[in-house]
Parts: sequence; structure tokens; C-alpha cells
Amino acid sequence: MTKGNAFVLGASGQVGRAAVRALAADGWEVTAASRGGGRDGRWPDGVRTVRLDRTEEGALAAALGDGCDVLVDIVAYDGAHGRQLTGLADRIGSAVVVSSGAVYEDGEGRSFDTQDRPDGFPAFPVPVAEDWRTVAPGDSTYSTRKVALERELLAAGDALPTTLLRAGAIHGPYCPGPRELWFVKRALDGRPVRPLAYGGASRFHPAHVDNLAELVRLSAARPGSRVLNGADPEAPTVAEIGAAIDAVLGVESETVPIEGPPEGVVGLTPWTAEHPVVYDMAAAGRELGYRPVVSYAASLPETVAWLTGHLADRDWREAFPGLAKYGVDFFDYAAEDAWMASSAR
Repeated sequence: MTKGNAFVLGASGQVGRAAVRALAADGWEVTAASRGGGRDGRWPDGVRTVRLDRTEEGALAAALGDGCDVLVDIVAYDGAHGRQLTGLADRIGSAVVVSSGAVYEDGEGRSFDTQDRPDGFPAFPVPVAEDWRTVAPGDSTYSTRKVALERELLAAGDALPTTLLRAGAIHGPYCPGPRELWFVKRALDGRPVRPLAYGGASRFHPAHVDNLAELVRLSAARPGSRVLNGADPEAPTVAEIGAAIDAVLGVESETVPIEGPPEGVVGLTPWTAEHPVVYDMAAAGRELGYRPVVSYAASLPETVAWLTGHLADRDWREAFPGLAKYGVDFFDYAAEDAWMASSAR
């Protein structure tokens, strides 16, 4: 006997793939919906695939047919997507929707939207819980759009019980912008040193796809209107992340701490943060009985193997356009060498 039918929107992405696996293993009849449909790769036995572009008028309604017991939306982005789901509430038993930890702002009104301004990086409580303040809803930034999405879905209440998962720094196989590449490529290039801003003490809470998938699985089985953080059981420093990746690759690199912000691109990593960003996971344990299925360090061998295989002999920008889109050369070794030579004088 199945638990019901689950419809996963955005199934071909890094979180979607993990969510499909977790739901199928838990006894759900799963429909994996994505723009590529069945061409997106191998799926667990019994999973139905469907090609779907949610921006096409009536496409989602048609794909849902008579409806589903739970809809998992990995790719909802803004208030319009929230209204799209609430408009189909009569066909959806409950929903689980991925939001972002980027929605929070600190007591001074600083958020990830202000981080590029002088003294603009937010200083959150450690850890930050779900009842902490957020940016105002809107359509101007990623953060404001995610808040608009949340507000639309929470306003639906019992008409569409929705669990919103505020994900941390997502990592794992199939990541379009893998932060771990910063260390993996250096090891593959034989780069012996790694300068790290803020003394290597930056903490930007990671969230492995399997831990997010476990939250999806538990939320599907326990419908409700709620907001939960989604992150790993630990929030390692960037220096600890580097050491853990070195251990997987069997190399030893020298960390060169920069006591302060990056010097241009020197010392800048995808985790660099002036203040720690750590998410409180207690509510997920209380409400869902959630326990993480993997630690950050234990997840790394699979991630590193996928990264090295996907990179192969290609330029990193070609292999990982999701990381390249930020326009930062994370591997400017000449700039690092010049900085270290200057610092040694």
C-alpha cells in the first residue's frame, strides 16, 4: 500500500533528484516533473516522469490531472509561483516548498541584499531561528521574492497546508554552482596554498541535498502550515571545510590566513562571511522528528567524486556556469602569488 501520490516540480535539479529518491523509497507514488522530462537521467523504479514548463499557461494544471496528495516544489521563486500553487489548492492535498535562508535580515536591517555595501554584511544571532525577522516581500531581489512566495503560501492556511524549507548553502552532486570546487580545483591543480579571509573562520551553514530530502519526506507525511530551516547538523568554518576536502583527496595544503576581509579576490571563497551564518535546526526536530541523515564531512567523498568527474578537462566556467555567472575568478593564482609576495616583504 502506498502513502499516496507525490508530484515533484523541479525534479531534475540537485535537491529534486534527492527528494524523488527519498519519497519513492518511503512508499510514495512519485511523478518527477521537469523541463527535460524523462531525458534528465535515471530515476528509481516506478517513478513516472513528465515534461513540464510551469511558465506555459495551464501546463501545471494539466500535468496534475486529478491532483496529488502532496506537491513538492523545488523551484518556486516568487509570489506569482505561490499564487500558481494556491490557485490549484483544490487539486493539491498539501505542499512542501523550498525557500531560502537568504530571507533573514539582522536587527540593523542588513541582509544578503546589502552585503556588498560598506559594513553591509548581516550579523545574525547564532543560530538564527525561524521566527527571526525577514526582509520585506517584493519583486526586486532573490530574497524579497522568496519572502513574497512564503507569504502567499502561508496565507492559504488550511486551504493548502504548506511546509516552507529555508535552505542553507546547498551542496552535493548535480550542484550548478558548487562551492566545494574552490578547494577541489586547487588540489587538482597542485596549488599548495590557500589564502582565507577573516582568518579562515567564516561560517556559512551548508545543507546537503540528502538532508533536505529527508525534510521533504517527513514534511510530506506530516502536512502543516509551517516554516523550517534546512541545514546540516554542523556549520564548519571555511578552514575546516578545506581540511576535510584535502583529507578526501589525500593532499595537504597550507592555509594562509588573512586577518580581515579579502584583498580583492585573494582570500575570497564562496563561504566568505564577515559574520557567522548558522541556522537553528531545533524546530525541525520538534515538529517532524527530523534527524540529519548525513554530516558535512561524510557527504564529501561522493560530492568530490562528482565534481572531479564533471570538471574533467574542461575549463571550470564551462563545467559550472552556475558558479561562473557571478563573474568572479575564484582561481586567480597570479593575484594570490602577488599578494603573498607583497605580504612577505
